[in-house]
Amino acid sequence: MSFEWLALAAAFLWAIAGLLSVKPAQHLGTFSYSRWRIGLTAVVLSIVSLYSGGWASVNSSMLLPMILSGIVGIFIGDSTLFACLNMMGPRQSGLLFACHSVFSTVLGYFLFSEQLSLLQFIGFTLVFSGVVCAIFFGRKSRNSNQLETLKGNIWIGITLGLTAALCQSLGGIIAKPVMQTSIDPITASAIRMIAGFSAHLVFRVSGARVAKATQPMNRKIFSITALNGLLSMALGMTLILYALQDGNVGLVALLSSTTPIMLLPLLWIYTKQRPNIYAWIGAILAVIGTGILVT
Repeated sequence: MSFEWLALAAAFLWAIAGLLSVKPAQHLGTFSYSRWRIGLTAVVLSIVSLYSGGWASVNSSMLLPMILSGIVGIFIGDSTLFACLNMMGPRQSGLLFACHSVFSTVLGYFLFSEQLSLLQFIGFTLVFSGVVCAIFFGRKSRNSNQLETLKGNIWIGITLGLTAALCQSLGGIIAKPVMQTSIDPITASAIRMIAGFSAHLVFRVSGARVAKATQPMNRKIFSITALNGLLSMALGMTLILYALQDGNVGLVALLSSTTPIMLLPLLWIYTKQRPNIYAWIGAILAVIGTGILVT
């Protein structure tokens, strides 16, 4: 499978995970939910890597950049994303998070001399325009459903979403050189998760109030959290690392930023409310742009 399809598969998994995250993130709180999610994923990936022999592909020079990538992209990025999701809902937080493609393209240009052809730039523009149209103009009404309700200051939410996007971009940029070596992507993902979870544990032990769970964990929330971690982090993030082995950082980030578009039909099924015309226009633009990039 080419890196384009790997990135699109990751975007679809993130769309499902974004919808699944709403209830447990509100139940546990931002940091507690992120900590449980990352911890469960770290265990799964470590076991899989141990079984497959992937740890043998790691040498000491790879550890520091992958640990740094995990702290920036997983610990900080994941936490700020769910803080944004709790405030703005999955679609609007998805729009802001989609900006990681722009950050990645700019950073990829300066750090790796990656450039887009004219046709690729057209595809890039169509996809990003589609994302903006589908999420920003795609709100049915202010009170259409609870997933669209703004909770708190909108500028704080925007700052959190853009911070999550930047951290996701930086995490990918830091991991890129290592992913071009012989390292096993599943093992690389496990290292990032372990680093992110370790940072969470340090933050929890520090006694910070926001690190504590707002409500106790129960069986239902645990099941949803475990499924979410499996789909979005164990599978989704590993697919992104596979894509980064051969793919342009900007294009991988761009294709994986189509998550908000994929959320449209999922939200329609979940809320029983059809997205408005702007949401569908955005989806069509993104599909055309994605088709150009993949072709």
